[in-house]
Amino acid sequence: MQTAKAALERLREGNYRFVTDIHNDDHSSGGARRKEVANGQEPFAIILGCSDSRVPAEMVFDQGLGDLFVIRVAGNIVAPSQVGSVEFAAERYKTKLVVVLGHSHCGAILATLEELKRPNENQSRNLKSIVDRIRPSVATLLETELKHDHEALVHQSVRANIRASVNHLRHGSELLENLIQNEGLLIVGAEYSLETGAVEFFDGLPEGV
Repeated sequence: MQTAKAALERLREGNYRFVTDIHNDDHSSGGARRKEVANGQEPFAIILGCSDSRVPAEMVFDQGLGDLFVIRVAGNIVAPSQVGSVEFAAERYKTKLVVVLGHSHCGAILATLEELKRPNENQSRNLKSIVDRIRPSVATLLETELKHDHEALVHQSVRANIRASVNHLRHGSELLENLIQNEGLLIVGAEYSLETGAVEFFDGLPEGV
């Protein structure tokens, strides 16, 4: 199994191919690969990303069948089921890298900011559960000068929410904490740009990576 550093470099290389339209031609999603992974998988990275239709992790990182263990939920939030999914893959498949992948102009972030500015009493209980998980990481930003700059506010809110999810995974699970301390598990945060297609890893990177 690849180290976290090697897995991160593989994701960076794949994203570069995606951005430059030089895609992997090793038939990683063809019939031969499908048969190869039919009886087992060894994903080299776990991606906790947003459900946004414009951010499919396999395409963004130019990977094929069996390469990524992907968990998607609006706002890339971390609830018990997401923690459990990460635990499952990290323990079962010995995957060493977890990436929380947010993206620019995230609809869940925008919905949360709107709710904070103009509370909606008729909001769906289920949608509210997503907003409530994002709320703590962005509410304090509305108390700063960012409240006068909508674009900057959204950008910083996206980043704050990613950091909150990363922190939750690092410190909200004894199993993951043990894997971080003893097995080389790395949990990092990244943001995908809808405009450029580029992924920027910005939270939790070890020195020299």
